[in-house]
Amino acid sequence: MRPRPLLLLTAFAAMLPLGIAQAPGPGPLTASRPNIVFVFSDDHAAHAISAYGSRLCRTPNIDRIAGGGVLFRNNFCGNALCGPSRATVLTGTHSHHNGFMRNGNVFDGAQTTMPKLLQKAGYATAIFGKWHLESEPQGFDRWAVLPDQGHYYNPDFNTKEGKSRLEGHVTDLTTAMAIEWLERGRDAAKPFLLMCQHKAPHREWMPAPQDLGLYRDVELPLPETLFDDYSTRIPQAAQTEMEIQKDLYLQYDLFVEPTDAERAAAKGPDAWWDGMMKRLTGDQRATLLAAYREENEAFRRDAPTGRALVQWKLQRYLKNYLRCVAGVDRSVGQLLDWLDAHPDVKKNTLVVYSSDQGFFLGEHGYYDKRWMYEECFRMPLVLRWPGRIGEGLEVAQLTQNIDFAPTFLELAGAVIPSSMHGKSMLPLLDGRGDSGWRDAVYYHYYESQATHRVPAHFGVRTARHKLIRYYEPHVDAWELFDLEQDPREQNNVADNPALRDTRKLLERRLAELRLEYGDTTGDLATGSFPRTAGLARIQRADDGYRVWANAQGGFAMKPCSSAARTFVTTMRPQPGRAQQNGFVALGSSSSGSDQDGPRLFAGVAFARKRLLILSSDARTELASIPVQWNEKDAVLLSVTFDPASRTLVASALGAVAKTQLPAAWREIAFVGYGASNAETEFSELRIE
Repeated sequence: MRPRPLLLLTAFAAMLPLGIAQAPGPGPLTASRPNIVFVFSDDHAAHAISAYGSRLCRTPNIDRIAGGGVLFRNNFCGNALCGPSRATVLTGTHSHHNGFMRNGNVFDGAQTTMPKLLQKAGYATAIFGKWHLESEPQGFDRWAVLPDQGHYYNPDFNTKEGKSRLEGHVTDLTTAMAIEWLERGRDAAKPFLLMCQHKAPHREWMPAPQDLGLYRDVELPLPETLFDDYSTRIPQAAQTEMEIQKDLYLQYDLFVEPTDAERAAAKGPDAWWDGMMKRLTGDQRATLLAAYREENEAFRRDAPTGRALVQWKLQRYLKNYLRCVAGVDRSVGQLLDWLDAHPDVKKNTLVVYSSDQGFFLGEHGYYDKRWMYEECFRMPLVLRWPGRIGEGLEVAQLTQNIDFAPTFLELAGAVIPSSMHGKSMLPLLDGRGDSGWRDAVYYHYYESQATHRVPAHFGVRTARHKLIRYYEPHVDAWELFDLEQDPREQNNVADNPALRDTRKLLERRLAELRLEYGDTTGDLATGSFPRTAGLARIQRADDGYRVWANAQGGFAMKPCSSAARTFVTTMRPQPGRAQQNGFVALGSSSSGSDQDGPRLFAGVAFARKRLLILSSDARTELASIPVQWNEKDAVLLSVTFDPASRTLVASALGAVAKTQLPAAWREIAFVGYGASNAETEFSELRIE
């Protein structure tokens, strides 16, 4: 590989606060109004792209973009999850600002987005493929998006006209819709934004038929940290649900056909196997299963154990992942070929390839993402615009997905809203220089005790160092890595006396970034509630607390006497959340950790005007009574536990709801506040 020139490479003042620099004036690319083809995949790690030096695969078409344009060496996400990254790309803001902090939230489509502003600036706009934001797309002339995660084979697509199922592989279908819109669907008199967003290579890594034979006789290199012992990291690094060794499912993830005994005993996603196969046509199913049959039979005859089994699982997972990558790369090639066949369009088209975050490919023994560790924090970003941006260049500055929207808007000549956290990257591309460019990027992950059990954390990364703050009551810790001395992040030096000053500077820089972006999420009331999950923020407010739940059934509880019987609080919903509700949260004693054990939620769903008692999942209604609420006053809520009759009674707004306690319930051990994807102000809880 020939050396790549460095574009505007500077030595970073890694530990210094940002200076106040005068914003650069317009450059030659400002208001140039190119067409924008934005290809966005899901979970495609930069180290699975040959332009980034991958040891695993070749991606010749993505390399066509990088070789004919610019590769961003240090591009990062702000929250390594599918939906949150997409919300950030649309809004140019971090998760706490756009409100989409974790998968399962509902994106508020009424807010300002880049596609809406491009429409206003005269652009034709379209999106095809993965959306994963729960609400209906806005700001697009044409859209066809997958419901939720979508399916690899014969997927459904939601459109303005309704839902339809198409036969084929999702990568090929998404590409075909994008090209059809380029050919016949757009207003050819307007510049355009085309967002082609792939499901691949997201789990469950189901390749297209033409890619099933790839890597069959190849032994892929193992990452050096596959058998990481996590000895210097926080204990939770060894307690996740994303380990190659124990968390990949034999059928669902690795396509080993189940025996009758395995089918009868299947748990978790393995129980979905038959449903997965039924979605395929007979020919598709036969082709898919035949591709693995010989290897599966060998596995059954002489099943590996111990480390050999881990390596077998990794090889099967990686090969399917890379087969899905090959499909995405082929899609990129088809779009580039279409542009080559339409030179009048090509000469004014910026092509961008990126992915919503990176992904673990066995590093640290993991698959998946979520951590602020490099493998999933880093996003690939390559772009090409022949004749307007140089070829074979690199940008070394710290860029982030908050920067995509401002960049596209400046290209269009549209005003960049002051509310956007990102900065246009055009000064890094058109000769204006990097004066005032950021010296650090900010990260915040919220999902915690949900899927994969990665604790909530925020942090700062500079050119050399990374500081991570884990802030939940059950994980109160710091990690610090010197990326120059320890690029694989195996040595946490947060408590190293020799780096005390470095840590202080990083803590100050982290505080500055939180202030700059207005992020008060992660403030969980200084440990007042030791049993907490699914919350973004708990802050003192007047005589109580303001609780912001970013999940269904978020709660903050503290121990209480088992003799307590009645709990009273007033609640007032805060505006701006998709759901409005507030609950007294009750937890039963448990032999497990404080995060486990049965829970009950009793309170009011304000938007629905219902008094509810909900089970542990905060979805199953054990009691539901209509109430009259004037949509402005605070509501007094009283919840009474009667151990003799094993009942729970909730009273509010003149209504009473009652339910029998679940069989698993023992006695009240914890009590506090709860909410579901809502921000609610509670008075101090009174226990009677």
